[in-house]
This record gives sequence, structure tokens and C-alpha cells, in this order.
Amino acid sequence: MAQGQDGAALLRADALSLERGGRELFCGLSFTVRPGQLLQIEGPNGAGKTSLLRILAGLSRYGFGGRVHRQAPQLYLGHHPAVKALLTPRENLAWHVAGEGGHSDARIEAALEQVGLYGYEDVPSMTLSAGQHRRVNLARLYLSSAPLWLLDEPFTAIDKAGVAQLEQLLENHVQGGGAVILTSHQALQLTRLVEFIHLDAGLVA
Repeated sequence: MAQGQDGAALLRADALSLERGGRELFCGLSFTVRPGQLLQIEGPNGAGKTSLLRILAGLSRYGFGGRVHRQAPQLYLGHHPAVKALLTPRENLAWHVAGEGGHSDARIEAALEQVGLYGYEDVPSMTLSAGQHRRVNLARLYLSSAPLWLLDEPFTAIDKAGVAQLEQLLENHVQGGGAVILTSHQALQLTRLVEFIHLDAGLVA
């Protein structure tokens, strides 16, 4: 079981299992997520990495065994950006954070600037590239107050500078008392911070 730094658990997974198409993807998977942890879900293609993340986020309610105890607010960013094509980046962010008490236009603009979308705030999102859609999605991290981030392949379709910036954001988040669980084919440079959930072995290291 991964322990991380001292602090109340943000999430606890107890004896999770998942079977698909008659094949067991993982079984008896248990771990606790605490402030200051960055957990990367590892495993070969088809091992259930995205499925596990969706289970932890409460988006997959059937077809698995075990229990997930969610003990803190969380933000989930899926592999496919949740960007509405007819809305502008500004409008997309305003829609996403509406349930969090709202944010000023200035904060939303600052978040978009952080991800390199200065000047694109008010253009229809349908005119943006796939990489820019990813950046609109990632801008939500700069606005979120959730201590636990669940991120599915967050480095997809962003350039080298964007990767380095996102890694720094993740480091700042965990060092500030937050926690992150992510899937990624990217070899993270934050090796001293990263712990691993190995789905191929059903272990947490």
C-alpha cells in the first residue's frame, strides 16, 4: 500500500477488481492516496489504466468489484478533452468551473495565458487544433481548488515546453499538499516524486 506523506487520506481503494470480455484485468488492488503523492498508473495497453482511473473518479459504476472511498474533492480530466466546439475557450472554462463558486474573467484569462492560449480566449473552439483543445482542458488545473487530480494521458498532443510546464504544475500541486493520479505514456522527469500502480502485477510500489 502506498503511504506518501503524513495526512488524512484523500482517497482509498479497497480490493478493486475488473473483468472484461472474460479476462481479468486486475484483482485485489488496494491503495491509499494521501497529500503529497503523485501516482502513475502503469501497465501494457489493455491493462485497464483508463478504466481504473474512471472507477476512482466515480464514472464507472458497474462491472467492477471492491470499493472506492472518496474523502476529498477531486478533478477528473479525461483522455478526450471536454471542450464544446461551439463555445470559446473562455466560455468552456466558465462552464466547467460554474459549480465551484465561479471565477472572474481575469482568472480565466490568466489560466488560458498559462497554457499558451493568450489571444485565443474568444474564438470558437472548433477552430482550434487538437493540441489547443488539450490546453483548454489543462487550463482547468489552474482554476481548480480540488486537492486530488485524476488525469488520463494529460501530456498527449502538447509540445515539449508544455510538457515541462505541466510537470512543474504537478510538482507544485503535490508539494503544496495536493495529490495526483495519472496515466501517461510519457516518462515523467519527476522521478523523485512518482510512485507507481502496476496493473500488470496488481501491485503498488
